[in-house]
Amino acid sequence: MTLSNRQLRLKTRPEGLVHRDNFDLVTSPIPELQDGEVLVRTLYISMDPTNRVWMRDIPQYLPPVAIGEVMRALGLGRVVQSRSAQYREGDLVQGITRWQDYLVLHESAKGYVRLPADPGIPLPTLLGAAGMSGVTAYYGMTDIAPVQPGETLVVSAAAGSVGSIAGQIGKIMGARVVGIAGGADKCNYLVDELGFDVGVDYKAADFKQQLKAATPDGVHVNFENVGGDVMKAVLGRMNIGGRVALCGLIAGYNSGEKPGDDFSPFIMKRLRMQGFLVLDYTKTKEAVHAITGWIREGKLKTEETVAEGLENAPVVLNRLFDGSHRGKLVLRVNPQEES
Repeated sequence: MTLSNRQLRLKTRPEGLVHRDNFDLVTSPIPELQDGEVLVRTLYISMDPTNRVWMRDIPQYLPPVAIGEVMRALGLGRVVQSRSAQYREGDLVQGITRWQDYLVLHESAKGYVRLPADPGIPLPTLLGAAGMSGVTAYYGMTDIAPVQPGETLVVSAAAGSVGSIAGQIGKIMGARVVGIAGGADKCNYLVDELGFDVGVDYKAADFKQQLKAATPDGVHVNFENVGGDVMKAVLGRMNIGGRVALCGLIAGYNSGEKPGDDFSPFIMKRLRMQGFLVLDYTKTKEAVHAITGWIREGKLKTEETVAEGLENAPVVLNRLFDGSHRGKLVLRVNPQEES
């Protein structure tokens, strides 16, 4: 039986929110495998803010997705056919799967990780806490801006996939952790379920007053995911010699706006900020080993919001920016496939 592959190819570059008509949904037959190749059926696609950046024709750390190209994305799939000695049918594969049903992968391709058929944890968690999101949080908190016991850590977008893990790692390291999130429900979630000390609502009219009350001794470390007015408010609370791990600037990913150019807090408070990418780190096994250990010990909780259907990927991506998810946002490509 000849298999067919659905692909979402970038048709036009979005302005603001992403729409279905920015993509063409194309179905085409899958070519016969050659020696050394495997056919991977995509199970889950990771929905990440960087997907939105890749759609823009601007200088960035990877080339922008070209018009007519299948949308780039990280994902998790299962080998369904193999002509490679390195992959067996049933193996899980993690890497760039793109927005499509199937991936033809050569065994020499870099950046793909082969996982056992039964990894022992829910598959969506492999894209969240035990995947790129968790690894990003781990190195941000252990290498870029380590927090010391008794210090105050502020995490923005704290109910998201990276922020929720970064804040919990901060607690494991002995910090007092303040999470910034949108709405009372998410702030309560941070405190009641994830163990943060305080949740601050950036949507509230008294946001700055809440932040001041939550940080009476100032801020020693800021794990920054948002940028814009949220970052500006946190920088105003930083202590002398404070450290900032700059993970993302999600506030401007749709609008294209850049952060303000007021660098006076860095001078007055002798702050240190370092931007970083998870691509900088090759020792991902170290991070995954630590994170899965904390999960098993009950020290770190995970949560995934699972959306359904490849064809819905463009509109599901917008949920990263409207706050209608908690934890890691993933897309199950085909609702009839394994969960």
